[in-house]
Amino acid sequence: MTRVASRDDREPDAGERLADLLARASTGDNDAWRSIIDLYARRVFALAKSRCGDADLAEEITQSVFATVASTLGAGGYTEQGRFEPWLFRITMNRVRDEARRAKRAGVSLESTSAPILAAPSPARGLAPATLAKLRQGLGELSDADREIIELRHHAGLSFKEMTEMLNEPLGTLLARHHRALKKLRNFLDAAGVTSPLGDNEATDDSKGAGTES
Repeated sequence: MTRVASRDDREPDAGERLADLLARASTGDNDAWRSIIDLYARRVFALAKSRCGDADLAEEITQSVFATVASTLGAGGYTEQGRFEPWLFRITMNRVRDEARRAKRAGVSLESTSAPILAAPSPARGLAPATLAKLRQGLGELSDADREIIELRHHAGLSFKEMTEMLNEPLGTLLARHHRALKKLRNFLDAAGVTSPLGDNEATDDSKGAGTES
């Protein structure tokens, strides 16, 4: 699988630019706020839709996430220390879980509706329809924990370093989990007679220099 570009791959001053945008947005600068939305709204929506399987609900979640971010920034409740993306996607995942609990209380399972229409990881776009359908089916067969790590990596585009901050798990653990999840997907596709689009070395590409904790 082709690796999604992460923050580590972007221009060297990207962190400084983001810090500047956040500082300006916290003072009510609408241009800065629109830039933040342009940078992250698509990724937040993609992650939310992959988890809940409903575009309208994913849009609601996306709006709610950015409303929370705007409120927190405006109140001075966030100080940028290079951890904005893990914070943003932690809010997103918490909002998705809130919706799942609400659906459960109402007797509706988001899980059961999401699996058949899971969005494929973004690098899989452009695949043949049959391969894409099998990839979606394979994602639906994964456990929630396995699917979560695939979606954080390939929908949200988080680096493994960012994921360690978000999930509070050692880098080695996340790399192993990601490798096992990809292996399950490859095995599923192989059993279905579909040539796998998933690469073998993707998991380690952006972990270089991120430490060796495990």
